[in-house]
Amino acid sequence: MDAITGFLDKASGFIWGPPLLVLLVGTGIFLTVRLGFIQVRLLPYSLRQVFSRKHDKKADGDISQFQALMTAMAATVGVGNIVGVATAVYMGGPGAVFWMWLAGFFGMATKYGEAILAVKYRVKDSNGEMAGGPMYYLEHGLKQKWLGILFAIFGALAAFGIGNGTQSKAVADVMKNTFDVPHWITGIALVIFGALVILGGIKSIGRVTAFFVPIMALFYFIAGAIVMIMNINLVPEAFATIFKYAFTGEAAVGGAIGAAIRFGVARGLFSNEAGLGSAPIAAAAARTDLPGRQALISMTQVLFDTLVICSITGVTIVMSGKWTDKSIDAGALTAEAFGKFLGSAGPIVVAIGLIFFATSTILGWSYYGEKCFQYLFPKNGAVLGYRIAFVLFIMVGAVVSLDVVWLLADVLNGLMAIPNLIGLLGLSGVIIMETKRFKAKMIEEKEAEKMGKTAPVDSSVD
Repeated sequence: MDAITGFLDKASGFIWGPPLLVLLVGTGIFLTVRLGFIQVRLLPYSLRQVFSRKHDKKADGDISQFQALMTAMAATVGVGNIVGVATAVYMGGPGAVFWMWLAGFFGMATKYGEAILAVKYRVKDSNGEMAGGPMYYLEHGLKQKWLGILFAIFGALAAFGIGNGTQSKAVADVMKNTFDVPHWITGIALVIFGALVILGGIKSIGRVTAFFVPIMALFYFIAGAIVMIMNINLVPEAFATIFKYAFTGEAAVGGAIGAAIRFGVARGLFSNEAGLGSAPIAAAAARTDLPGRQALISMTQVLFDTLVICSITGVTIVMSGKWTDKSIDAGALTAEAFGKFLGSAGPIVVAIGLIFFATSTILGWSYYGEKCFQYLFPKNGAVLGYRIAFVLFIMVGAVVSLDVVWLLADVLNGLMAIPNLIGLLGLSGVIIMETKRFKAKMIEEKEAEKMGKTAPVDSSVD
């Protein structure tokens, strides 16, 4: 067993090493340039579309555009936003936060491209529900079904680790350490909650996440805002420290700037999942009239996840100065930082945030894994079996420490990105074409509105 663990640990380090990180960020830069910095130009319009119901009432799809976004947010906002960011600062120094921001900025273009392809190449399954994601645009767009199969295999298996066991274990540990609740009780509670939501399919998941995710994100945001407002004098210094160490490499492992870049980029991408191909699976289920519209909405996911929620964690840690104390374990760094400013309430705030984030990730990833499994085994009944197995594994993750399973899931999670990035680069021309089609439609609607034929259209799209 030790030999297997050692092999998987090395494999994980290799897969998540510089080549994949360069490919992930490079794809984001490439799409950013080709799309004319769309994440800047159309961000105001995108944010307005998040809360608009105007275009999704009569369009094809299973859930609203907002529910699709919240399902994707549920899957990405997880342990990585608290523990992952803390690890990045612990290993890479404060400068890692800057590189996390940079990866998130370019990741917005990647997320846009993923979503536009997911909606364009989605299909209706035997149950009349939408099915889409990398496996479908690899097969129908790139005409490489074997890459779609590989992605589906990696995704269906990785879901049990990155989106299930690691999350339930994190919740169980927090409940035990903070509230002295036994692991098995937490496991049973998570299984019951998971069964009630997951077995109902995407419509059930969409309804719950649309209610659940905004509350949990707002809770953590308010807690962070309170800390910053109460200690506003420390905020400029924290940002100055982040920018200083981003280019000097001081306070990073070995004092190398490469450590700040590596851990900042890796943890940022691990948190928002831009380029991994997971989020477009949820985007494909949205009721939307045009791929470009849902793509703009999906793009905001990275903004909320990395540039808002992860920033709260990173800036608070830097403000606290706790990152200089290497006697503090990386996993406890966020709680220590909040504890400095909020006293005994600090660790409780972080614990509640982690419970919310990890639980929501289980819901989102259950859908990702299900759709990957359905692509491989499209017969009726197979999906229900996957859902039941996924729900039961929540209990296993909560009470059993399976390092081999987690390492294998980490490897599979990284492997998901490779075929997806091939698809994004190979179909970049399609992404550009669909973007132009969307803008032409918006101009047409705007002209029609001027003539009094349609309802007002947001002019910021021009």
